[in-house]
Formats: sequence, structure tokens, C-alpha cells
Amino acid sequence: MEQRISLITLGVMDAEKATAFFDALGWVRVETQDGVIAYDLLGQTLGLYPLEKLAEDIGIDVAQLGRGALTLGYNARDRVGVDDVMGRVEGADGTVLKAPQEVFWGGYHGYFSDPEGHIWEVAHNPFSPLRGGDGAFRWTGY
Repeated sequence: MEQRISLITLGVMDAEKATAFFDALGWVRVETQDGVIAYDLLGQTLGLYPLEKLAEDIGIDVAQLGRGALTLGYNARDRVGVDDVMGRVEGADGTVLKAPQEVFWGGYHGYFSDPEGHIWEVAHNPFSPLRGGDGAFRWTGY
């Protein structure tokens, strides 16, 4: 198995509301098959899929999906980028869980949940600078 994640699929109860949230953050959808909402990322795609359809596709009861202890991370180029994203969250119907602040390891971050309860971290890590033009992330930076 090659080391990568190609698609991150979030099961959502209200696809219209979840889509409106990401649209309000400025993300651009790509054309997809019926029932799937997709946003191409840098080398990956984020998919939004109805929760009951996801459970059906896996072959389990929807109650088994539960809520995993998982965060999705977005790294900004600088602290201003963190503040900008976090400032858009509530207007997009998300919830700020932790306002942006300095963190013990020398960075700056905050957390929010999208309308479906998925938790996102928005961070600037001065030890992992993003790649110039496209903003690609690697743990050890570019």
C-alpha cells in the first residue's frame, strides 16, 4: 500500500446544510455523481455523503458509525490565516470550540466544529512551513 489518503468522506445528516457551510468558507465543489458532494483538495478530495447512505454502503447499522475521536487539520500560512478562517466559521453556521491562541509547542491554533459536529483544527506551525504557491503541507515543512 502506498502511503497516502486519497479521499476523506464525512457522513452527514443534512447534506444541504453541510454543503452550505463549506461553500460559505469559500471552498469550491466539483461535479460528482448524485448523492456525493466533493471538494478537491491538494492531492486529496473531501467528500460529504448522507450518513444513512454511508452506513448502507459499509453494510452496518447507522448507529454503529458513531462519532470517532478524530480531527481534521487545516494549516494556514500564518497567524492571520488562522484568524481569517476562524472568523468565518460562525457566519457559516459552524461553532468555534477553541478561539485561536498560542500553543505550547510554538504555534498558533484554534478548533471549530462544522454543522455536523466534525472537529477541525486550524493552525499555523512555524516549524512546518507550507510550500510556496500551492500551500502543500508536510510535517517537516518545505
